[in-house]
Amino acid sequence: MTTDVLHVAAAVVRDGNGRILITQRAKHAHQGGLWEFPGGKLEEGETPQQALVRELREEVGIEVKTAQPLIKVRHDYGDRRVLLDVWSVNEFDGEAWGCESQALQWIAPQQLSDFAFPAANLPIIKAALLPSYYGILEGSSVEQVLTRCQQFLQAGVSLIQLRLKSLPLESRQAVAEQVIAICQHRSVKLILNSDLQLSDFQCDGVHLSSQALQACQQRPEGLVGASCHNLDQLRLAEKLALDFAVLAPIQSTTTHPDANPLGWQQMQALIEQVNLPVYALGGLRLDDLDQALANGAQGLAGITTFLMENSQ
Repeated sequence: MTTDVLHVAAAVVRDGNGRILITQRAKHAHQGGLWEFPGGKLEEGETPQQALVRELREEVGIEVKTAQPLIKVRHDYGDRRVLLDVWSVNEFDGEAWGCESQALQWIAPQQLSDFAFPAANLPIIKAALLPSYYGILEGSSVEQVLTRCQQFLQAGVSLIQLRLKSLPLESRQAVAEQVIAICQHRSVKLILNSDLQLSDFQCDGVHLSSQALQACQQRPEGLVGASCHNLDQLRLAEKLALDFAVLAPIQSTTTHPDANPLGWQQMQALIEQVNLPVYALGGLRLDDLDQALANGAQGLAGITTFLMENSQ
């Protein structure tokens, strides 16, 4: 077994219609014949972003205009260890083509599961299917919940957790039905907090509290996330093959003043030890998104982060 790690820069490239570019590995290559996200290994002295720009130019003939960090994946194939440094590329010049005679396709994100990828690419697929914002819908009254839901949508939130722990029990079912109707109309994914007990509630998945995560023996169906506060919980979420985790608190908050905030450096150190998309939560504002991405997060999660009074 080799001890060398092959450092690769790769990209989830999207066109103006939201389609994702995938390419097919040569038959004679490692993991030959499988599909992948375009990119290649770093040359000596290159930064990941420099390698990304060069590889996309050489491999698929496009010039990167902007790129944002998406996820880092470490994987051991037995005969090869890799570090995939993956970026999101939504702005580029040129028209993609197979410069090395490789097959390539533009596909809708939901088609990614129809193609065979190397095992190391599976966390990338999860990250590619997730947005940068994850709203946690909470409120002490029906009116507040519905108002916040609309504010989430105005802020561009397309993934929402219905939490409702501050709402009186007798109001939860009716509010949940209104929220799911709103989300379905706007094509927003809605998942239910595992601690809520709502009957006949059809949504896109479930969010496990940290307590529910630690008691979980089998991955639930649908889109599944979990609240995590330490490395053991993150590793459990990874072991259960969950779609994402939320790590908190990153900064100090008024709601949990006694909690010890992780800070950006410790958050990054924890995220780099798992192959899993992780949202940053706790004391964050919209203008913290670039900082979160730069430190390895999938994006921002929040209860008040996406409300207009906190987004200025």
